[in-house]
Amino acid sequence: PAACPLCEVSNCNVCSALCSVTFSDPEGYIDSNDYAPLPLHSFLECTYNVTVYTGYGVELQVKSVNLSEGELLSIRGVDGPNLMVLANQTLLVEGQVIRSPTNTISVYFRTFQDDGIGTFQLHYQAFMLSCSFPRRPAFGDVTVMDLHSGGLAHFHCYLGYELQGAKTLTCINASKPHWSSQEPICSAPCGGIVHNATIGRVLSPSYPGNTNGSQVCVWTIEAPEGQKLHLHFERLSLSEKDRMVVYSGRTNKSTVLYDSFQTENVPFEGLLSEGSAIRIYFMAEEARASTAFNIRFEAFEKGHCYEPYIQNGNFTTSDPTYNIGTTVEFTCDPGHSLEQGPAIIECINVRDPYWNDTEPLCRAMCGGELSAVAGVVLSPNWPEPYAEGEDCIWKIHVGEDKRIFLDIQFLNLSNSDILTIYDGDEVMSHILGQYLGNSGPQKLYSSSPDLTIQFHSDPAGLIFGKGQGFVMSYIEVSRNDSCLDLPEIQNGWKTTSHTELVRGAKITYQCDPGYDIVGSDTLTCQWDLTWSSDPPFCEKIMYCTDPGEVDHSTRLISDPVLLVGTTIQYTCNAGFVLEGSSLLTCYSRETGTPIWTSRLPHCVSEETLACDNPGLPENGYQILYKRLYLPGESLTFMCYEGFELMGEVTIKCILGQPSHWSGPLPVCKVNQDSFEHALEAEAAAETSLEGGNMALAIFIPVLIISLLLGGAYIYITRCRYYSNLRLPLMYSHPYSQITVETEFDNPIYETGETREYEVSI
Repeated sequence: PAACPLCEVSNCNVCSALCSVTFSDPEGYIDSNDYAPLPLHSFLECTYNVTVYTGYGVELQVKSVNLSEGELLSIRGVDGPNLMVLANQTLLVEGQVIRSPTNTISVYFRTFQDDGIGTFQLHYQAFMLSCSFPRRPAFGDVTVMDLHSGGLAHFHCYLGYELQGAKTLTCINASKPHWSSQEPICSAPCGGIVHNATIGRVLSPSYPGNTNGSQVCVWTIEAPEGQKLHLHFERLSLSEKDRMVVYSGRTNKSTVLYDSFQTENVPFEGLLSEGSAIRIYFMAEEARASTAFNIRFEAFEKGHCYEPYIQNGNFTTSDPTYNIGTTVEFTCDPGHSLEQGPAIIECINVRDPYWNDTEPLCRAMCGGELSAVAGVVLSPNWPEPYAEGEDCIWKIHVGEDKRIFLDIQFLNLSNSDILTIYDGDEVMSHILGQYLGNSGPQKLYSSSPDLTIQFHSDPAGLIFGKGQGFVMSYIEVSRNDSCLDLPEIQNGWKTTSHTELVRGAKITYQCDPGYDIVGSDTLTCQWDLTWSSDPPFCEKIMYCTDPGEVDHSTRLISDPVLLVGTTIQYTCNAGFVLEGSSLLTCYSRETGTPIWTSRLPHCVSEETLACDNPGLPENGYQILYKRLYLPGESLTFMCYEGFELMGEVTIKCILGQPSHWSGPLPVCKVNQDSFEHALEAEAAAETSLEGGNMALAIFIPVLIISLLLGGAYIYITRCRYYSNLRLPLMYSHPYSQITVETEFDNPIYETGETREYEVSI
């Protein structure tokens, strides 16, 4: 970082010192003492900007602050051209931490002091930014794999709704990370065709059709061939001018199963198609909030009964195929009661099976008496809005040595509707709480084993509007002064600091290996006997930690988020050899954090792993001689003629620390058969030489005598006839001019040296 102090002198007697300091390191300090003192009669205005890599934010921690009166120190977030104040001198205390929402943070300091200028020191460091949690669509849900750069968010809609927008969003790396597009919404379509239907819903459209507000929607539902369809009306609320017609077929010429203009009764018992298709026609002159319907359809095999359905409840069956004679028993969720039907129904009639009665309804009742150790209280008709003019009273009674903990989890009333909680079994008892309109969660304790809940809705609710209702649960607790025990969490455990959960006691949650804790891991029992926060939960870790780079190599990653299934391929640079597995895969374990299939490999120099040349065997040679051999390479030996190789003909360089040859150097020994044959040949040659010498010793004297006698004879004869002819005693030899000294210019012969030549075959 560099400071650039500037001083400009104007007509007024004030010298303005403007300093601008920029930091780009991932960690450092901003210290006001690092800059030169100001001249007299001046003011200082300094801006310190810290900018880190894109995708990271800046975290400031206050180390010390000592300012004079009138001095200004402001921490500001930078988002493009916009500045937002994160903290100022009135809130800054030692140890305080401020985080920027982008990759830049700005510290602004201003003073008019002539002397005694305030000082401050701030420590900064980079941290990884993340996208905000995406908004969950109404009538749908979102699953987030990771909120950091590259993380994915998957959206889906509940049955009967269609997703409008991108199904998957990606967290984009930027100065302020953001999702790749706007979050999608879930809307109920106006009409459509469903092929090979199994189970689904037809809902009142979420948006108007034409500009004048009229709507005409047609749904065609086709089951697989040979199956029939059953419609279950979970809700049907039409205005006088709305019309709905259900046909047992694909066209409006088919048999009419239901026409809202022909009957006022809602077919809650359901409708059965004659064939494999149903057509639903809906027409509304104008869109109204009061118009609402929810029709559940399902396909089933002919010769069987359809699968029953009950909202806000469950059932058990004796035969999951719903054949003749199958019985089904219904139960309701807590806070609901069975009505408009029996608890048990049976599939009858062999020729054309059907249920002997309609499925019952589970409805949230208006008032009642509750005596179980725990239970649920719901607004009338929940989850649908309550009606006007309701006047309900619930009385809760638990064990005599207990009291009641009431947890109001959801509360949405109109301003003219009232919910009152009384501490006792009478409506004139002490009021613990009274609510109207919207309110957040509430937690109440009774002083006795009795609690009374009263709800009153305004009869004129259509004029003033009405709320959605309320959801609350209760449980009996001990009367001593302690917090209610918190539940265990799935895939984790808890520990407590005290035997009794008195004020100040702490419960600490931890997750099993392979899970991350989401929420506060430590909860404290507060003075009002409530916990400091809600219990956390454990979320499965679905990613591996980065195994890191390998020196002298490059790597290829299939997914930068390193989710389960990601592969990393390592390749060594030229001159280096990979030691270990080149491919690592992130895999999930039932217990524990996902891990890589192998340890991180290493790239080592070829020379450090090579085997040295082991040398030549005596009376032998190598094929393809080299100084160094890499692991896996082979070396072959041969012997000269007359010698036999003893040992391995080929040895291999084996990888190790250090690398080594697979066997010892072979030996070239004399071939015994060749040696004996040579001796026999030499003996035969010597015998032959001795016989020849004896013959020559006899033959030469005989030859000499014969020559002498022959010569004498010729001489005597010639002397008779040529007495004047003389026999010369000496004559000149044709080679007489060649001396003993040779004229060959051969340095070998001149020096008497002997040269050997190595011949490779």
